Amino acid sequence: MSDTPSGISDKSLFPKWIRGPQDFIGGLALVAVAAFALWASSDLQGMQGFSFGAGTAPRIFALLLLGIGIVLTVTAVLVDGEPMAKFHWRGPLFVGLAILCFAVSIRPLGLIISAFASFLIAALGTPETRWKETVLVGIALTIGCSLLFPYALGLPMPLYPSVLIR
Repeated sequence: MSDTPSGISDKSLFPKWIRGPQDFIGGLALVAVAAFALWASSDLQGMQGFSFGAGTAPRIFALLLLGIGIVLTVTAVLVDGEPMAKFHWRGPLFVGLAILCFAVSIRPLGLIISAFASFLIAALGTPETRWKETVLVGIALTIGCSLLFPYALGLPMPLYPSVLIR
């Protein structure tokens, strides 16, 4: 029987000098995202004098994220932390699919169908979904999006499928 209260064995894939594996991996992930953001914004114009360029805010946020990632990674080496938790793929998979569905379907199907379908796909990310409530919330959010983006914000988004508009 294991002496650890959580039932997780003492065996770890990480070296002994990493005292908080979950924080260590999280910190490295933040560093990687920050490095990508810095690279992606490298061709944008920066700050000139007192005027902000298009790349100023992304670089500032990327540097802040880089700092947080480095602090988290160093903390994971110095302070005992949580062991690596099991990663569940279902949530990120369905949220990613919902984003992809929205991106692909917004022009041909319009905001109403795309938003509602994307919400339902994202709801598949958890086994705890109650479908009656999910459909009602999806309808309410779709109505809200349909009023907010084209009318309140004035964004040129098609509401209906393009075959109905012609």
